[in-house]
Amino acid sequence: MNRILLGIFAAGLLFAFGHTLQCYKCDVGIAGVCITRKETCEDGELCFSGEGQAASFIPINLKGCLKSDECNKVTDVSPFGNQTIYSMNKTCCSVDLCNFAPSLSSPILLPIAMATLSTSLLMSRTLV
Repeated sequence: MNRILLGIFAAGLLFAFGHTLQCYKCDVGIAGVCITRKETCEDGELCFSGEGQAASFIPINLKGCLKSDECNKVTDVSPFGNQTIYSMNKTCCSVDLCNFAPSLSSPILLPIAMATLSTSLLMSRTLV
């Protein structure tokens, strides 16, 4: 009986320490459109969703894994020196796939593709 309890306890410990968090990952999303994939976080990381605005009117989204000490903070992004391009509010959560990211389905992609194609055809006729 002791061996069974010890085995169950050991399996529980392995699961507790071996479980890694899965999150949705989006490198850059604009206006709520974000192409996502799943990623596995490292130890000490949580899932996050980031929201910000570039040029004071373009909504930008990020998703992924983030170190826990960087969670729930607003950070300024200035890749080209000291001029801030946008500020990002990063909110964290700690359950698998909690940074919900709806996938783009083909019914949504078809109108976008058709609009892009028709606009480019119209522009090419206008410029020629």
